[in-house]
Amino acid sequence: MLKSLKYSYLALKLGLVIVFLWLGIDKFIHPSYWLNVWNFPLVINLANYFKIPSDQLVYINGVFEILVAIGLIAGIFPKFFSILAILFLINTFVSNGLNEVTVANLGLIGGLVAVLFWPVRPRFDLVK
Repeated sequence: MLKSLKYSYLALKLGLVIVFLWLGIDKFIHPSYWLNVWNFPLVINLANYFKIPSDQLVYINGVFEILVAIGLIAGIFPKFFSILAILFLINTFVSNGLNEVTVANLGLIGGLVAVLFWPVRPRFDLVK
């Protein structure tokens, strides 16, 4: 049973890592595409307030997605990165409404919630 949990968790994390890494890298390869697709009024207004150019906003988003992928695969604060990614994906749903992208994001949210609530086995048994 513990072995299947271990492999299930690994498969879950690898799937999420591939998606976030792919999308993060693609933001650097095709920034103009993402600038036209990824236009959340709240985020763009906030960027305009701080005088951040739109293309830089795409790059910042790409760095964020790559950091989420690295955090998940390396096990560096996976729950923290899961919470940040969930909040980001909820923002996409609130900003864009229900469409094919947000439906896919709901699946990612489900995977991130699973990572968030995955049982953590203590590393050291202090009490036997």
